[in-house]
Amino acid sequence: MSVVVGPNSNDRSQALKKAKVVATPTLGFLEEDMEGTFQPHDNAFVVTIRIGRYDVKRLLVNQGSGAEILYPNLYKRLNLRPKDLEKYDLPLVGFDGRMVVPRGMIRLPVQARDEEVQVSFIVVEAYSPYTAILAKPWLHAMGAV
Repeated sequence: MSVVVGPNSNDRSQALKKAKVVATPTLGFLEEDMEGTFQPHDNAFVVTIRIGRYDVKRLLVNQGSGAEILYPNLYKRLNLRPKDLEKYDLPLVGFDGRMVVPRGMIRLPVQARDEEVQVSFIVVEAYSPYTAILAKPWLHAMGAV
């Protein structure tokens, strides 16, 4: 955007006011985008995200969760070792209501498109159809709504 400044200061202040207007892109869907889907659509939001140097499939984005979770299969596939873990001994409650004792916590780079943030994952020894859960802390760090 270019700003044209006129000879008098009033023109200049008007031009600066116009320059401050910023368009914010909106993510939205049209009616035709919903063709062939069942509404209300409340399926899980499952994505593929880059963690470290690997594209990881089946990550659940759970905006209702307050903790990022890493499950054993992904922990092993990323070639992480027990010495890579920091101590984390607060118990968690799983989706099934049972207490889960974490193995520890690890900080890993997570990249979505051009944005990369460091995420502290709690590593748990529990079954899940997902490889990991990304939650509120990650969403906020990414600037997502």
